[in-house]
Amino acid sequence: MIRAPLPFLPLVPVAIRWFSEVKQQLTVRVPASTSNLGPGFDCLGIALRLYSALTVWRGQNGALTSIVRSTADSFFAAANCRAFDFSCAIHGKIPIARGLGSSAAVRVGLLHALNGLSGTHFSRRDLFALSAALEGHPDNAAPASFGGFNVVRGSEVQRFDVSPQLRFVLLVPDFEVETKKSRRLLPAKIPRRDAVMSAANTAVIVAAFASGDYEKLRGAFRDGLHQPYRKNLIPFLDDVIASAENAGALGAFLSGSGSAICAVTLRDPEKVGRAMQRSAGGRTTRVMMTNADNRGVRVLKSSTRPRQSRVK
Repeated sequence: MIRAPLPFLPLVPVAIRWFSEVKQQLTVRVPASTSNLGPGFDCLGIALRLYSALTVWRGQNGALTSIVRSTADSFFAAANCRAFDFSCAIHGKIPIARGLGSSAAVRVGLLHALNGLSGTHFSRRDLFALSAALEGHPDNAAPASFGGFNVVRGSEVQRFDVSPQLRFVLLVPDFEVETKKSRRLLPAKIPRRDAVMSAANTAVIVAAFASGDYEKLRGAFRDGLHQPYRKNLIPFLDDVIASAENAGALGAFLSGSGSAICAVTLRDPEKVGRAMQRSAGGRTTRVMMTNADNRGVRVLKSSTRPRQSRVK
């Protein structure tokens, strides 16, 4: 640093002070997501207008959950910077362990908050790649990060905006499904006819969202890769899907690994929701109706505190 001469204090040591703004608290909002869309196993996902908000601030104030701690450890290791104590409060409407991307929302939100608090300059795509690695699959991390409809291959993402005319009706049962447990039900080999059907339907789904011709989605959510095996955990899955389609939905599918079931419709979402609920075999469920989120993760607000530094 160059010190300008101070003629009025020629013989006195000079203290130079300045203030730098250091972020002390960030609030980040992250959308829920529905993934797979039936046949698009681990490669398709849509962000939904249901949100979790994470407020993260410097300083320790209570214990951190395991998912928060592991995510932070990965962030500081990737950033190659000194870890600092922080606290985290999570609020939101994303149902937990229902296949709606609640864990991806926490990871994506925390990574963006720590990125801002630490002054690192990871891009949104960098933070997506890190969150996808932590999740073990990218189909929730991508829509949580970028919004819209996402096609993911490894760390490569193609996204498309989704029209607000398209409504998403969620039937959320009163029980959780653990992703790891659900994945253990999947077989090592798939019959060729099921693989071909699933590949063809995945292509149709991508084309429909890319073109905005959503009527082409009818019949395209049928899957032979995972839903036939996971329905052992959600025995009313087939009945709910059929009832949604009979009520006018374009189709329905198991959201992620469940237990939520998602129907997609251009009309009468209330009618679709009622039909789905009636077909749930008497289980306690709730219906949530929403649209797609096209923005992805957002930093809502930050607070700063002036930090005084001195150089002599």
